[in-house]
Amino acid sequence: MDWDDYEKWGKEGIKWGSNYRKTIRELPVRSQLKPGQVFNSIPNSPPENPESLEIIFDDFKTKIVPGITHWQHPRFFAYFPSNAAPASVFAEMLANTMGSQCMLWQTSPAATELEEKIIDWLRIAMNLPSEFKGIIQDTASSATLTAVLTMREKSLGWTGNKTGLSNRSRLRIYASEEVHSSIDRAIWFSGIGEDNLVRIPVYGDLRSMDTDELRKAIQRDKEKGYVPAGVIAATGGTSTGSCDNISDVSDVATEENLYLHVDAAWAGSAMICPEFRNLWSGIEKADSIVFNPHKWLGAQFDCSVQFLRDASMQKNTLSISPEYLKTKGVTGITNLSDYTIQLGRRFRALKLWFLLRAEGLSGLRKVIRDHIKWSTDLHDSIKELKNVEILTHPILGLFTFRFVSEKTIKTNELNEKILQEINDEGTIYLTPTKVKDNYVIRFTAGTFELKEEDVHLAYKCIKEKSEKL
Repeated sequence: MDWDDYEKWGKEGIKWGSNYRKTIRELPVRSQLKPGQVFNSIPNSPPENPESLEIIFDDFKTKIVPGITHWQHPRFFAYFPSNAAPASVFAEMLANTMGSQCMLWQTSPAATELEEKIIDWLRIAMNLPSEFKGIIQDTASSATLTAVLTMREKSLGWTGNKTGLSNRSRLRIYASEEVHSSIDRAIWFSGIGEDNLVRIPVYGDLRSMDTDELRKAIQRDKEKGYVPAGVIAATGGTSTGSCDNISDVSDVATEENLYLHVDAAWAGSAMICPEFRNLWSGIEKADSIVFNPHKWLGAQFDCSVQFLRDASMQKNTLSISPEYLKTKGVTGITNLSDYTIQLGRRFRALKLWFLLRAEGLSGLRKVIRDHIKWSTDLHDSIKELKNVEILTHPILGLFTFRFVSEKTIKTNELNEKILQEINDEGTIYLTPTKVKDNYVIRFTAGTFELKEEDVHLAYKCIKEKSEKL
């Protein structure tokens, strides 16, 4: 394939992509293939000689696409959305074509400076204080890991990277019992160890971390000779949308001189709407915040923004400067790889620049507000259905429910069976979670192509299952 072929097949690919997105409603949301179908359809050995792009592209359409779960489908109500608005997709194509490696200012000055400007745009859009700077990470998992590593180094006086953790007092990290599994992984990879992640109970409709219990846990650990290192709070937890009282949690963190990281991977996007900012009141006191524009803001995956109140702490944790990475003879620059685990960095700021300009904050706010309204309307409708029980009420666009029947006491097994039926039918796609050992079904709206009629169709599916009971 040469660049003339690229032009020809690029046009074909864009034409296919546009038609795919415009007709995506006609496809089942979740792939209907059985395990092994794609694997067994592909030859066991790589080709010795070149193949034509016509054959390759045809195989893509016939062998790969049927094995894809369509995350941009308007009736994708599972997990959290992973959006890809047209302007973002277009910008990503341009970035991929240039193939820039943006680890240092000198390796792509525009990539670094645009990223700094985009972080500032988002800070303004979310009404964060001017001292917050930041970077674009790949995912929230990476941002959380960097925050935990910074907690570790701060608590050890910036000596952990050099001397390791052996022969030291145990470090302790505190988080609510509703936090995402990425926190567990961060604790593993940081060397702190899973046993030192202290889970704090939650309370109330927002399922917030109990700060009285947080204080007690910290005091118990100090009495045992352990070293409290940091607190991780959630705004819009993955399971039920739980939101910690950031103001109260930050007061505890300040009293104990602990680093506070806030995971707002999903819900952070909604903070461009002033009416939802009460869910993270006190956020200005956080040391680190992560949210994923690739979830609800429309950016192509992967794209995760980490705000830092004092960026020097993360730089002290992660920066390393061998001779081949030094930029000499230039002042007043930022090398963003000083703030990330990865040295290599993609040009992720470009798609945010295109997206924010093409949609405008007003357009993005409308999308989020519509999703929240439609989700709340669905909740209000299905709570009136016979054989349906609401477990957690809407937090932004997320709530949980389950089916119940007088004919069976095995409610968890019943919901697992019904959920499998729903997803196998392909009209909508939902995923489960557990609330106090109850197997429940999550509903969350978030794809850019979503219309109110799609939510009505979700109601119809849920209603039909309830009536069959």
